[in-house]
Amino acid sequence: MKRINRFFHNPHPILKIVFVFLGLCFLMVGALMLWVAFTPLPDVNTFIEQKETASTKIYDRTGQTLLYDMNTNVHRDNVPLASTSPYIQDATISIEDSNFYHEGAISITAIVRSLFVDVLHGSFVEGGSTLTQQVVKNSLLTQKKSIIRKIHEWILAIKLGQIYSKDQILALYLNSAPYGGNLYGVQAASRAYFGIDASQLDIAQSAYLAAMPQSPTYYSPYGNNFSALTDRKNLVLARMQELGYITQTQYNQAKNESVSFAPQQESSIIAPWFVFYIRQYLENKYGADVADQGLSVTTTLDTSLQTSAESIVSQYALANVTKFNASNAALVAIDPKTGQILAMVGSRNYFDTKIDGSYNDTLSLRQPGSSFKPFVYAAALNEGYTPETVVFDLPTQFSTTCAPSDNYNDTPPCYSPVDYDGHFRGPMTFTTALAQSINIPAVKALYVAGIQNVINVATAAGITSLGPAKQYGLSFALGAAEVSLLQLTDGYAAFADNGIYNPPVGILKITDPNGTVLEQYTPAPKQAINPDVAHEISSMLSNNAARQPEYPAVNPFNFPGYDVAAKTGTTNDSRDAWTVGYSPSIAVGTWAGNNDNTPMVKEIAGYIVAPMWNAFMQVALSKYPVEYFAQPPAIPTTDPPVLRGIYQVPVNGGLQIHNLLYWVQRNNPLAGQPTNPAADPQYSYWEYPIQQWLSGAGSAVMIPSTTTQATTTSQ
Repeated sequence: MKRINRFFHNPHPILKIVFVFLGLCFLMVGALMLWVAFTPLPDVNTFIEQKETASTKIYDRTGQTLLYDMNTNVHRDNVPLASTSPYIQDATISIEDSNFYHEGAISITAIVRSLFVDVLHGSFVEGGSTLTQQVVKNSLLTQKKSIIRKIHEWILAIKLGQIYSKDQILALYLNSAPYGGNLYGVQAASRAYFGIDASQLDIAQSAYLAAMPQSPTYYSPYGNNFSALTDRKNLVLARMQELGYITQTQYNQAKNESVSFAPQQESSIIAPWFVFYIRQYLENKYGADVADQGLSVTTTLDTSLQTSAESIVSQYALANVTKFNASNAALVAIDPKTGQILAMVGSRNYFDTKIDGSYNDTLSLRQPGSSFKPFVYAAALNEGYTPETVVFDLPTQFSTTCAPSDNYNDTPPCYSPVDYDGHFRGPMTFTTALAQSINIPAVKALYVAGIQNVINVATAAGITSLGPAKQYGLSFALGAAEVSLLQLTDGYAAFADNGIYNPPVGILKITDPNGTVLEQYTPAPKQAINPDVAHEISSMLSNNAARQPEYPAVNPFNFPGYDVAAKTGTTNDSRDAWTVGYSPSIAVGTWAGNNDNTPMVKEIAGYIVAPMWNAFMQVALSKYPVEYFAQPPAIPTTDPPVLRGIYQVPVNGGLQIHNLLYWVQRNNPLAGQPTNPAADPQYSYWEYPIQQWLSGAGSAVMIPSTTTQATTTSQ
């Protein structure tokens, strides 16, 4: 007995902590129980109308022009549970809360799991929400995650579960869930997407709808992510089959069913591609119910530029239908100094279903063709090469599995690229080769730069879609990778801003209904490219003389009185045509092609998309003060002659002509001539066509006394 008394009067320090902790837990539980008991809950008839008065609005950069009221023309038709298909009920439960009818309003297991994940990540990343909790979020609370909001959600969910039956709660969810755009509730979604009442939904249609509410803009059937929506629809079907709601036969039939969605309805909206780009960001950060949160979103969009861009894209894209079999086009404009998106046009007409107009082509990944070459040359310049480095445009075999003499064979595993017109031009500098978009010099530039170094330069400039170096070969120099127009344009913007990369941004400020600033644009500049290299690339891409005679002196890329750099690109299969360029004040990227990926008429981008780019650039340049690119550094006279534009090198009283690898060490061009040039695996392949050409046995090209500026066609 004395021991027991001593234990309670003089407990161990650790036990004291345990007792205090348990005491606090009991107090918290008691407080929560009292909170639950006294927390009021709206009547079932008014429950889902609680937040309809608040509406999130998206404005342009002035904060005055309304681009989109996210609750304009809200479609919300409440129906009893008996008026909804049992398939949509089962599909919703399967993907959202499979234990809905067997557990309480909150799931302790899910809460513990979500808390564990949140602790590991140091933020609120795991939801752990039951269907009852989602009703609370959809109808009473915001979905912005915080501890207080989460506790409030649990309490209201418990209270809801005490008052309403499971069927009533399921009906509340189906009548309040967001299904994309301004569609709330399964009845409105069924009518808008399929033209039927919710009671008529079949299994496949139900699975599609059940897949949407977690991220309705991302999983929109009209956007860029229809394949992701289909994958999630199939996940819903798999869960329905696993839980016994449908048979294996029904699963197979529904998975293979071709479901047609009704055309998207036009609404009061400015810059729809940009608006839904912003809306997806808002949903990802603030929750699927962001339309009801009453936020004021000031974006980066310049409405006047956007209006001009939409008109120009529509005009030129329609003309390209008959000229080049190119039904669609896209444009994006960025402020190089901030990364702010000024204009975004994802197609020639957002509401044109024949061309899949709601698909945002500024965000889709495609091969950029020669428009990727500036990053190749930038990587080479970064390694010590110069804009005047001489390489030879001659028939060259690059595959070491084939013979150097097999220099006209491009059948795999051989690799001997040619240009659009099949001509060869002899010695060229990096500047003329880039300005005229000649392929063989670009491949050689990639080889001396190194694939990984090119990836490093492009990635630092914001092109994040590239894979590992082992994924690519030397065709990487010609754009054999995938990038988006937004990424590519923002990458060019880094050249415009002295090598500084500014991540693309679409929002200046977000405030809540009380005027509290939730987030605000904060500059995040990063020196991604050596400033001297950026100045050299800008000089190379703006050298109008170097473009000739491919283009005449008056061409779509030359703006007298302005410094403008530009590059085109066309894929070999003629599926994509690009023109991307910039001044110090604006970077503009354009694309033309077909959303179904059918090829255009085989033609160069200079004819297909450059006129559209030029028309918009004329408008954009007039809005800003004239600025000029910084001058590139002079090339030291101590550099090897081949780096200074001299390909006929005096040796022992005579002139010798060899390939670049003869004169410099590939990985250190300023270190002097290699002791054994033939040790480089590409040396004999580059040297063979030169010696063949000098002997008169090769391709007939003129050898001028200075660097060649001969004709070609841009790829």
